[in-house]
Amino acid sequence: MDSMRAVQVVGYHENLRMAEVPVPEPADPLDVVVKIGGAGVCRTDLHILEGQWAEKSGVRLPYTIGHENAGWVHAVGSAVTNVAEGDKVILHPLVTCGLCRACRSGDDVHCENSRFPGIDSDGGYADYIRTSARSVVKLAGALEPADVAAYADAGLTAYHAAAKAARRLTPRDHCVVIGAGGLGHIGVQVLKALTAAELIVVDRSPDAVELASSIGADRAVLAGGEHVEEVLDLTGGGAEVVVDFVGEGGTTAEGLRMLRRAGDYHVVGYGENIDVPTIDVISAEINIIGNLVGSYNDLCDLMALAARGAVTLHTQKYGLDDFQTAIDALDAGQVRGRAILTP
Repeated sequence: MDSMRAVQVVGYHENLRMAEVPVPEPADPLDVVVKIGGAGVCRTDLHILEGQWAEKSGVRLPYTIGHENAGWVHAVGSAVTNVAEGDKVILHPLVTCGLCRACRSGDDVHCENSRFPGIDSDGGYADYIRTSARSVVKLAGALEPADVAAYADAGLTAYHAAAKAARRLTPRDHCVVIGAGGLGHIGVQVLKALTAAELIVVDRSPDAVELASSIGADRAVLAGGEHVEEVLDLTGGGAEVVVDFVGEGGTTAEGLRMLRRAGDYHVVGYGENIDVPTIDVISAEINIIGNLVGSYNDLCDLMALAARGAVTLHTQKYGLDDFQTAIDALDAGQVRGRAILTP
């Protein structure tokens, strides 16, 4: 049996470790084995190592991490007809059943029988990954796996939140985006493509603020202490929608303060609790909306935007053997856009 490299979680609060493991083979008629061309490094990977997902995922250690994956089809099960060996693909992060009510509704993120490679089973910090025919999206000719891998989760999550937010936004409205990093810089571009509302981006990094301005933000505000007041001034008393791609370090309280009455606060990033008196929720009639990852259809829509150049991913690439450098850079806030491992 052929072996491959795989970067594994061997213990919580411990460094990841490189291992040699067997190359996966199709076990089910609908299985697809993909040769990894790019695997995104995500803040969730840091949270996994901190043990935040241990109870929720129930995963047994050691296992291979990595949930943002793209590459080339290497092998297919006997029933697979939608892709063939050699096809360029990006992977929806979940492996779903297709049979439950959520899947039938196109809401496959809430599949009752799903697996989440990289979270609860073997992921893509490796040379190969096993997924299913339902999870693969063919890439348009100009798109390369190493350039688009982070769309699989970061991009998809940003798209899902932005598309939900855009449904209520009109040209008269203001939309505040908190955080223009890995997720936020995609969210800003998606919002620009989907809505005519005024986009105001808030970030504490001058680099991120500059990037936000260059990719379509109408206003970019550096978070330096007075930013909530600045946003309230720019919006004439608050935004109809706030999309918070950070969700920690005090952004949840600030995001809620930036809302006008009957506004929507979308939280995407996570790490702290939302603490808001119920009387404030009721008296202003605000909505607090959680956002997980997007559906398979969301990923297809996002790849359509990417193929026509409406959304561009800013990436920093690292070899698979340099996984620790990439993790450390992300942890230290030194990654502009998204870090991608390339086997």
